[in-house]
Amino acid sequence: MKVGMNLLLWTDDPVDESWLPLYERLKGMGFDGVEVPIFDADTEKFADLGKRLDDLGLERTAITVRTPQDDPISSDTSTRDASLTLTQRVLDCCEAVGSTLLGGPLYAAIGQFSGAGPTEEEWGRSVSILQQAADYAARAGIDLSFEFLNRFEIYLLNSTADTARYVSDLDRPNVGIHYDTFHAHIEEKDPAGAIRAHANAISHVHISENDRSTPGRGQVAWDATFDALVAHGYDDWLTIEAFGSALPSLTAATKIWRRMFDDEEELAREGHDFIRREWGKRREG
Repeated sequence: MKVGMNLLLWTDDPVDESWLPLYERLKGMGFDGVEVPIFDADTEKFADLGKRLDDLGLERTAITVRTPQDDPISSDTSTRDASLTLTQRVLDCCEAVGSTLLGGPLYAAIGQFSGAGPTEEEWGRSVSILQQAADYAARAGIDLSFEFLNRFEIYLLNSTADTARYVSDLDRPNVGIHYDTFHAHIEEKDPAGAIRAHANAISHVHISENDRSTPGRGQVAWDATFDALVAHGYDDWLTIEAFGSALPSLTAATKIWRRMFDDEEELAREGHDFIRREWGKRREG
């Protein structure tokens, strides 16, 4: 198991050299790696960042999103084509920065709603686009992990079971479920049961509190979640995802209107120690 830190707590522009001292401090806290948001697909800049992170001894995963302008489930062919093209460009940046995993809601646009539930046509369009993306990713040795989101952010995939069926329909060896404890807290009646039912397909985990702040200080069913992950042999990334007020656009998207922690680095340190402590107790037991 490796502990990561999603950089969106601070920035959506991780290639800016001004952040290098932060990355060094995260390494000092004990993090194994960082999760790099990729929204500006400049491969040269991400290659430079990869070298800097290598020097610090930090591994990396990556994350991205799709927007209404590049929505894989759109009925418009040019929009779906844009989705595939942009996902491929993000995968080029993953390869450049040295990430072998790309997570997030790659399958549909965030915040785009039809006013009804997903249709078979939308499902099929998304599967077709992401099959092509998975094949492209495989050539660079990159895995795709699909993050289901809560009903207020997206409507194609809202649960572990939804995502397991999606992964099955994709029928590619380099795809899996991106399980986020925040979204599971909203959507799953039994989060630990969802993990147990689909453990073999879970390839990435976001450790995210119910209010998006410091892991371990809220209402997520942490004991049951960690118990289920350890019992079923999960041995990949546990990456903290938390949001604050550093990025106004992200604050608006995540609907965070009040400050829920004192300091970003204090959140990271406390979250890291929480994960290590809880995981260690179960591994030792």
